[in-house]
Amino acid sequence: MKRSTPARSAARRSTSVGAALGALLLTVGLGAAAATAAPLPEPAAPPSASAGLLDAMRQDLGLTAAQAEERLRAEKAATEVERTARQRAGAAYGGSWFDPSAGRLVVAVTDRAKEPELRALGADTRLVRHSAAALDRAKARLDGLRAPEGVAGWHVDPRANAVVVDVVRDARRTPAVLAFLDRARATGLVTVAETAEAPRTYAAGTVGGDPYYTGNVRCSIGFSVHGGFVTAGHCGRAGAAVRGWDGSAMGTFQGSSFPGDDYAYVSIHSGWWTVPVVLGWGTVPDQLVRGSAEAPVGASICRSGSTTRWHCGTVLAKNQTVNYSQGAVYQMTKTSVCAEGGDSGGSFLSGDQAQGVTSGGWGNCSTGGETWFQPVNEILARYGLRLHTA
Repeated sequence: MKRSTPARSAARRSTSVGAALGALLLTVGLGAAAATAAPLPEPAAPPSASAGLLDAMRQDLGLTAAQAEERLRAEKAATEVERTARQRAGAAYGGSWFDPSAGRLVVAVTDRAKEPELRALGADTRLVRHSAAALDRAKARLDGLRAPEGVAGWHVDPRANAVVVDVVRDARRTPAVLAFLDRARATGLVTVAETAEAPRTYAAGTVGGDPYYTGNVRCSIGFSVHGGFVTAGHCGRAGAAVRGWDGSAMGTFQGSSFPGDDYAYVSIHSGWWTVPVVLGWGTVPDQLVRGSAEAPVGASICRSGSTTRWHCGTVLAKNQTVNYSQGAVYQMTKTSVCAEGGDSGGSFLSGDQAQGVTSGGWGNCSTGGETWFQPVNEILARYGLRLHTA
């Protein structure tokens, strides 16, 4: 990231995270509101979240700080259990999700004989009819269909043990939507849900003082990788020049995909550098990124973006196909977090683990809504990138 001028530094957020990173992190920021961050100590065992992040979870999820801290610990344990449970369940695996009321992972299986072994791992179990592989195959058949306006998207829902097709409420009875639903139901594994609005991307026109620009579009940085950062693909095409918060040359889109996917990699020029930090935008202290372990459905998640700053919610679904007006985007993750124009490309975090970059959604942060992100591990694998972690 570009070195700050003294005047600019006074208007940007900084935080100290231990002696080793202190000097580096004091330069971090891309147009955040003026604030003085409380020092974040570096204990031998790092806390699951900063006080600011816990406060954001309290506000958006209705939790006390203690409840938020306990939930993050339980979600971390569930993330670790999920990896092993998927392997142990094998072909009987029907999906999994985090149950916040129990504080445990729930694993769906088609074979009752697998349940004792999974419970021994620390998971709850649910016997279901369809395996995750069968549901994925049904969803793949829908991915081959052209969806009309009014169909917001579709995803595999392990809790419903079905492929859920989301339809915009006001368009549910239109002939094109009804015809699509007839074809979808032919898979035998589909259920229909309503959504208030059609999804849209969250790019915005040029506004001064925000993270980065390409052409006349403003978007948000996702996560630092060695050599640059990842962001949303609809924010710019390969070869497009990127300007930083101050309007100076920052980097170049080296790769970009949209629709189909919604991810991009931007390499940065000399004079800019990367740090393993997500901005709190003056709402919470800046957050360290320590890895990219994928959180389960039901886990809490928070988003940082240049327009609406910091907001939290939960993971609602994975492997969702989102039907934007520009075309379908596949394998997205759906959340209850709000977002608005200019937040595109911004960071989704679960605790200190990178999850993905903001793609689009519906609603806003005044009345609420839902947002989708492109999982970060897919972006890293696609471009052979290495996440910059603390």
